Amino acid sequence: MTPALSQQGRVAVVTGAARGIGQACAAALAAQGATVVLAGRHADTLQAAAATLDEACGRACTLVQPCDVADPAAVRELFQRVFKDCKRLDTLVANAGLMDDALIGMVTPDLIERVFATNTFGLLHCAQYASRLMARAGGGSIVALSSIIGVQGHAGQSVYAGSKAAVIGIVHALAKELAPQRIRVNAVAPGFIDTDLTRALPEARREQTVARIGLGRPGTPDDVAGTVLYLASDLARYVTGQVIGVDGGLQL
Repeated sequence: MTPALSQQGRVAVVTGAARGIGQACAAALAAQGATVVLAGRHADTLQAAAATLDEACGRACTLVQPCDVADPAAVRELFQRVFKDCKRLDTLVANAGLMDDALIGMVTPDLIERVFATNTFGLLHCAQYASRLMARAGGGSIVALSSIIGVQGHAGQSVYAGSKAAVIGIVHALAKELAPQRIRVNAVAPGFIDTDLTRALPEARREQTVARIGLGRPGTPDDVAGTVLYLASDLARYVTGQVIGVDGGLQL
């Protein structure tokens, strides 16, 4: 355990925690001593992730709460569970997200509603309840996952880009609003990260994208999790309202 990064005695909620970036964030926080509430849509994969983290930590470091962040009632139940079982909240990692790509001529109302409901409205739902619990505890850290696409845009991804750009606007506004309550709010904007989602891309497209990364390789979920851990820690106690790119120098 690294003292400057210690999460000992703290409670964190990670959404979209069953795999990929979310699971890596949960593991990083748990490894530094946090109790981590794993939230996601599928109970079976959450339970499997929890068992893996508990074994790695050598302790019961997780709680599992199925939750679709697009459903306000489910989000309310998630944070009611946190208050009931933990009595406090120190960190929210708002990671749950969808990526549905379509050229503008093929975008449907259902696609828009589905992507924004999870990527954008889900953050608002979670931040509303999380900030109340953090205020009771005297402060905390909200880390929202945006994307390099939300910063730079990309052809064929107008809906996804819009949803992730909105995340950045929300982060800037909440950082100002919640600072008096000692709640810090920041965003992480990953680039091309090696996850199940990117592994499903055609090999030619993967190679083209990796060729545009300055550091010469895809990122890993642990690369993103390290930045999230920093933002949750006391090392970042004077950092709020920032968008930190974790993209290896990717040029879109």
